[in-house]
Amino acid sequence: MVIGLSHYLIVAAMLFIIGVFGIFVNRKNVIVILMCIELILLAVNINFVAFSTHMPAAPGVNPIDGQIFSLFILTVAAAEAAVGLAILVVYFRNRGNIQVEDADLMKG
Repeated sequence: MVIGLSHYLIVAAMLFIIGVFGIFVNRKNVIVILMCIELILLAVNINFVAFSTHMPAAPGVNPIDGQIFSLFILTVAAAEAAVGLAILVVYFRNRGNIQVEDADLMKG
């Protein structure tokens, strides 16, 4: 059995749907929402890598570009997770919970 481009796209689509579904279903816990955003970013990474490995060589196009974009997305996702969790820790210390519906108390 040969794993082709369609297999990667199906896995990426399933991860993307799980991430979007998780955001819409769970609107109370901020940590779960951040995890669902990470799933969506991983689905995009799978698409970039799959298309870069299955792309035929064309003049002026480097097939490794998708993998480079994927590394940039992973870097941004790691920074987003670190900053998001730091904000959540400070918010939890001040308020005592991290429920999304209580976040409107931060309005200035």
